[in-house]
Amino acid sequence: MLVLGTATPGGGFPLYGDAFAEVVNAQDPTLGVQPRNTKGSGENVPLLEAGKLDIALVAGEVANAALAKPGTRLRIVTAIYASPGMFIVPAASPIRTIADLKGRPVVLGAQASGITVLGRTVLQALEVEVQPIYLEKVADGPPMLADGRAAAIWGAGVGWPAFAAIAKAGGRFLAPDANEIRAILARNPALQAVTLPPGSYPGQSAPIPSVGAWSYVLTSEALPEETAYRLARAVHKGERAFAARLEQARETTMANTLSAAPRRELIHPGVLRYLREARIGAP
Repeated sequence: MLVLGTATPGGGFPLYGDAFAEVVNAQDPTLGVQPRNTKGSGENVPLLEAGKLDIALVAGEVANAALAKPGTRLRIVTAIYASPGMFIVPAASPIRTIADLKGRPVVLGAQASGITVLGRTVLQALEVEVQPIYLEKVADGPPMLADGRAAAIWGAGVGWPAFAAIAKAGGRFLAPDANEIRAILARNPALQAVTLPPGSYPGQSAPIPSVGAWSYVLTSEALPEETAYRLARAVHKGERAFAARLEQARETTMANTLSAAPRRELIHPGVLRYLREARIGAP
């Protein structure tokens, strides 16, 4: 059995983790991937480092910081997806820009979530101070927006459950403009310019440019090479089934893993061996 750390209930990572486990286990039942709720990316990294998780979902900015540590033993199993971050407000809200959020109560998410870290980074780069609201469960966010306790909710990526619920009921997305994107990236070179594809949420007909980073399934270099090899093989063989089951999984491919990894040597050796044998890229 491989224990997969996800995040708090109601967020995108538990949804993704359940689908990941089902797809991988369908391809290779002997792996026995079992999702486990955690506090999110900020907890998953130390749990991986301590050997208390076998694999874990880790959001972009947290993952990049962890992989950049000198002598890190963390390794990439697969890239998950790029996560463009943005706010959502009620359709009738007078808030039109991120600067309009100054001084207002804003749900940033679970304290240890990588998405929350990204939100704080964006606000700090733009020098916009809000009244941050942190949640035990991400699912608690939409009711706070509906009853006025929060002026906006921060989130990221395709298929994020809170965004889906709010957009369906009537919401409007709020992302950094072109000048703000340049300012954020200038202060945070680990981030990237990424775009939310049109049709990712109800009523969202146009692409939304923003900033974000690739998230990953991470493990430790202590994971046996053969196990990592079988994981990579299962992910690769299950790519179509995964994409059909979950929209945000369309970017979960072994080819994207090669292009998204900050450095080739940060990919687990067992995964690299599979990529060579499958003739994916030129590892």
